[in-house]
Amino acid sequence: MTLDSPPASDTATTPPRPAVGERMNRGAVLWVTLAVFAQEAVWNFYDAQVPEQLRQYFGSAGVIGLIMGLDHSWGIFTQPYVGFLSDKLARRRTGRWPIVLVGAVLATVPFILIPWATNLPGLMVCVVGFAAIANAFKGVTETLVSDYVAPSARSKAQGFIKAGVSLTIVVSSLISLLVVDRSLRLAFAIPPLLMLIVLGLSWAFLGRRHADAVMPVGETAVGETVDGAREFGSPWAVLRDALRSPSSPTPLLMIGIFCFAGMWSALRSLMTPYGTQVLGLTRGEAGGLTLPGAVAFLMAVLPIAYASNRLGQLRSVRYGVVLFIVGVLVGFTVPTAPGTVTAMVLSSLGYAAFAVNALVALWNLAPTQKVLGTYTALYTIASASGMALGPAILGTTVDLTSWRCMFLNAAVAAGVTFLVFTRLARRAPDRAPA
Repeated sequence: MTLDSPPASDTATTPPRPAVGERMNRGAVLWVTLAVFAQEAVWNFYDAQVPEQLRQYFGSAGVIGLIMGLDHSWGIFTQPYVGFLSDKLARRRTGRWPIVLVGAVLATVPFILIPWATNLPGLMVCVVGFAAIANAFKGVTETLVSDYVAPSARSKAQGFIKAGVSLTIVVSSLISLLVVDRSLRLAFAIPPLLMLIVLGLSWAFLGRRHADAVMPVGETAVGETVDGAREFGSPWAVLRDALRSPSSPTPLLMIGIFCFAGMWSALRSLMTPYGTQVLGLTRGEAGGLTLPGAVAFLMAVLPIAYASNRLGQLRSVRYGVVLFIVGVLVGFTVPTAPGTVTAMVLSSLGYAAFAVNALVALWNLAPTQKVLGTYTALYTIASASGMALGPAILGTTVDLTSWRCMFLNAAVAAGVTFLVFTRLARRAPDRAPA
């Protein structure tokens, strides 16, 4: 199957590829979605069950939140270097895939060993070991879509990818409901094995023909050529370039990402203890509280992705913050299992608007497509910082108030997020794809 022929000089040297503004490569999106799905299946189960594992040794919600946040902080230090390395590999025969595949194999070992740890030092070695390895390649997997999809179609592609991510929440919730209360060790073995199988399939069908499928190197993040584009010698040179202008919207966007990612991570990390402490549920039942929200996320994420092309990415995120605030207020007002489920549905819909648009909005600010892996690392710096501090902040407010006030405390923090994105929308016009 061929597309309209470009100039003869190009067709003689390169295979047909989708041009900017044309339909996205659906096959590539499918396999990238599966790769992200495989990775996030592990992280969702980790966020749902590791806090309860830590509660065997710590009674303070603040301490548990701090530990759950610190594991995300590894990405702040590792992902800029790994992302920059992946940018160097992106146009070679193997692309970014070796980083993803090797990282997945190494991360599987400490994850499976978490429920086998019989003391606190052993548990912390497993938790820290998994977090350090998995955070190193997490952003590289998310950047794969930029290698195979034209800039004008990336928002839509992100919609499909986030739909796949929502399925991982479903998988995690089902494992919690069906397996955790029967065999915790088996439950911890399922997600990493699923990750290895699905990543292997994604590489077999997409990664092995990377050289033919990758987008042309001559395209930048906004669909222009790279003639005269700056070359960067290190990830920190990219960071300095992104943040050097006082009028640049990039720092403010990163602050917004920090705030929203922090509150979402905090809500997910503390949901299982909240269910056991406030709602009187078992550990498995509490771990399944996010399942209806995941289904709602799945149903809404594609319409949100397409609507964002008309509304604009930043405006869509603002609407999402408002819906998130409404959701957590419902959770505070109705402290029952049905009320909590409703709260998670509304909050998940609000987060979906952020999940689809935030990374693409940051990519749009990149000076060249050659540094998109590093710009994903900037996203990680912002989001991982939020994930590192968010659970600790919300957990500390629970210690100061009570588990009963967790949703109200989250609403206050989300209000700050709304103010950030409101100011950002006034300073930076949306760049919705044509």
